[in-house]
Amino acid sequence: MSQTRPVVLVTGAARRVGAVIARTLHAAGYDLALHFRNSRAELDALMAELETRRADSTLALQADLADAERLPRLIDATLARFARLDALINNASIFHATPMGSITAAQCDEFFAINARAPLLLAQAAAPHLKASRGAIINITDIYAERPLPQHAAYGMGKAALRMATLALAQELGPEVRVNAVAPGNVLWSENPVKAETPQTLVEQTALQRQGTPEDIAGAVLWLIRDAAYVTGQTIRVDGGRILGA
Repeated sequence: MSQTRPVVLVTGAARRVGAVIARTLHAAGYDLALHFRNSRAELDALMAELETRRADSTLALQADLADAERLPRLIDATLARFARLDALINNASIFHATPMGSITAAQCDEFFAINARAPLLLAQAAAPHLKASRGAIINITDIYAERPLPQHAAYGMGKAALRMATLALAQELGPEVRVNAVAPGNVLWSENPVKAETPQTLVEQTALQRQGTPEDIAGAVLWLIRDAAYVTGQTIRVDGGRILGA
């Protein structure tokens, strides 16, 4: 049991951006509660890697975030293992197209349940413990919470709700807890070909004329948790200036 090192709960930590966030925070000295839904093998590999670097520093937590009853248990399990909580990273998300004319109520419910409702309820459950540690919450939103992505109305609406939750939580939980969001642009071309559009679009419509990386997102998360002591209620776009393009 660790009661001296700071502890962070990261949702959707097994793969992609979540795994890079986990590695970055672990290297910075944080112990980690790592949530996953289905990617057990990937999470086991990540935890083995991190445990080799620092023993007894990780905890695996399985849950479907659409199941609201499971959410407080993630906080309880983290506290039971580490006896503290210093930050919550709401990274878990679902992303797929919902072309107009084929959108269903079930799709809308799933997007809002996982991309917006779960982060809000996790924040609520974590709030007393984060107040005690004067901790932080980071929500991973999207630049498409501010501008529509064709054929992704339900996704964009869910992320827009999470952006509003960031503002509301910052207001509700201050002054003890800082709440911010990181809005990625294109950081995973091979994983998200629709969202990434085309390489030509990336060059023509992104100010830095290149794709970002998951490490760019993880660096912003670490800064907001560790160094941004007077920043709350903000959405930090990490998009290379993509929001400026057409």
